[in-house]
Amino acid sequence: MANILILGAGSMGTAFSFPCSDNKHSISIIGTHLENDFIAEINLNKKHPALNLDIPKNVKFFKFENLSVEMKKKIDLIVVAVSSKGIEWASNELSKVLKSNTPILILTKGLAINNNHYEILAHKVDRILKKKGIKDVNISAAGGPCLARELANRNHTSVVFANSDISVANQIKKLVSTDYYHIFTSTDVIGVEICAAIKNIFAMVMGSSKGLNTSAALLQQSINEMIMFTEKLKGKKETVMGLAGVGDLYVSVKGGRNSQMGEYLGQGMKFNEAKKTKMDNVTVEGADLALEIGKKVKNDFDIKTLPLMISMIDTISEEKPLKIDWKNFK
Repeated sequence: MANILILGAGSMGTAFSFPCSDNKHSISIIGTHLENDFIAEINLNKKHPALNLDIPKNVKFFKFENLSVEMKKKIDLIVVAVSSKGIEWASNELSKVLKSNTPILILTKGLAINNNHYEILAHKVDRILKKKGIKDVNISAAGGPCLARELANRNHTSVVFANSDISVANQIKKLVSTDYYHIFTSTDVIGVEICAAIKNIFAMVMGSSKGLNTSAALLQQSINEMIMFTEKLKGKKETVMGLAGVGDLYVSVKGGRNSQMGEYLGQGMKFNEAKKTKMDNVTVEGADLALEIGKKVKNDFDIKTLPLMISMIDTISEEKPLKIDWKNFK
């Protein structure tokens, strides 16, 4: 039995605790500083409100103030399951209590800009922890198609864990794999994280489609652009064509918030109008990413190379109606 600490009490962090629980591990879920009331509700009702499922008996929820106490235990794996906006906060807080070389698995999907360079979240966490004096950092990243509710309901789910040291990814795989949670491993950390992030932009594009013929054409172009972008940042084409790329894009289009936003944009709504009137309290990861990396993408690529990505960036960042640039499809 292992001790697993999950930082973030949202749907994905909690869903991840289910296969961990089924493997008889002891799981502590620590809420963020913004989740105290949420944690109190879970502990009162023994049910996760968003997942609407009972909490396994070997999963315990704690308010953020208990992080240092829980970290004094022997922790075999730390799982980061905060939002992409919370990654810097989580890294800073972990740096205060982290023991060197404790394995970290990042479930959060995103991409940042640091000193005018693209930065995957694994590298961002690594950079912050080392800056704070944590010398030995061991970070893996998760990617692939995984809806929290389906994982928590124990539906068959296949994902990718990536680490430059494949033996570490395989150790985590052994720890949390079940007969329904199928884990593949990769050394392509950059490719896995880039696909996990940018697929949300293309899911918005796909969501805007009004017909199957159009969807098929947008899918093909989305894959082309994901390959070009990923290879430019030194990720691998085969990662795009696997679970972390095409697989995750499929799930995001079929059942995600990004494709829902894309549907509103496809109806002619501008982004801020759609966000305010239709999805006011909903995080749209693809839109957040477009705002984060949009300026650099437009500096590094042109409309002829990434017609879909740049069209969506303009739609989000410049409040333009969505206009698909069909003439530049490859």
